[in-house]
Amino acid sequence: MYFRILSNEASGELTYLLADQDACEAVLVDPHSCDLPVLLALLAERDLRLRWVLRTHQHDVSHPDERAGLASLGAPLVQGDNLDTLPLADGAVLPFGDELVRIVFTPGHTPHCLSFGWRDRLFCGGLLAITACPHQPHPAAPELLWDSVTQRVFTLPDETLLFAGHEQRARAVSTVQEQRRWHPFFAGLTRDEFLAQMTALPEKN
Repeated sequence: MYFRILSNEASGELTYLLADQDACEAVLVDPHSCDLPVLLALLAERDLRLRWVLRTHQHDVSHPDERAGLASLGAPLVQGDNLDTLPLADGAVLPFGDELVRIVFTPGHTPHCLSFGWRDRLFCGGLLAITACPHQPHPAAPELLWDSVTQRVFTLPDETLLFAGHEQRARAVSTVQEQRRWHPFFAGLTRDEFLAQMTALPEKN
């Protein structure tokens, strides 16, 4: 297996490359069109065929050319607002080589957020980075976010690795146990307390 983390230093956004090198097949999680030359070079360097482009969330309203740019990668684009067209559902598995990525519905940061489970890892985008998203100052659906984090993410095994979508003022990699115990907006709070804190967040970062 081959696993690579790519960081855009300007934006703090992270992209993940997962590959089964024996089968020469790969998956990209949260790629960005501005990084296409680098991503294509990495795939070509290892002679990898891209099977899936996975997006935990998107802000295409403010970046209208992003989806078209990613389409040029030539692999099916999996994101929360197009699952019906594929068709895919919560819990569906996406094969690449002998590996599987599982789709997990985790709305909240945006209404259609997805997370992607692979081995002992969950790629969860902006789900836990409450105020760190460079494109959005606060969660779009706080009620759904609370349910996604407490009922789906925090019920995973303690040692599950959580990979974020960006690292500005946020950890790139953590564990379920760590976030359950120490997250500033979830640990030790009730649902009502969490929602009150979300209401009090400023409109801009």
